[in-house]
Amino acid sequence: MNYRIDRLGPLLQDASRKLWTRFEQRTASHGLSAAQWRLLGHLLRNGPSTQSALAALLEVEPISVSRLLDRMEQGGWLHREPHPNDRRARIVMASEKARQTGPQAKQIVEQVYDEALAGLTDDDRRIVQAALVRIIENLKASDPSEGLATASPSLETVK
Repeated sequence: MNYRIDRLGPLLQDASRKLWTRFEQRTASHGLSAAQWRLLGHLLRNGPSTQSALAALLEVEPISVSRLLDRMEQGGWLHREPHPNDRRARIVMASEKARQTGPQAKQIVEQVYDEALAGLTDDDRRIVQAALVRIIENLKASDPSEGLATASPSLETVK
């Protein structure tokens, strides 16, 4: 297969889609979609969050995250409570079901990543991750040339 730079976007998209498709195949019995796991994983790692912060994390409109949260709440994955300081906001928290299922889902993610990275050395894996982090940082920069001038992330900091 020819991996020309002009194919970077489609390759990244294909890799991401294949990772999440494999994950969803393995978590079908739990009823977790890729978007649900991404949101749930964030709550399990970082604790309660507002709906607006979760919308920003998933890079979707607040109405889209609200619908996702509705489905997840109906499935018993999370619950929402009024924000103590803002009547307009809701705090989203992982449920006991989510805390019990989280380690299994995380293990599935790790298995899928191991399958995706099969044949790559530990150094290759660190380089791939560092390159992807760099691409993301470059594209987050407000000025396209801003991200190009900064130093690359240290491979020691990428695990």
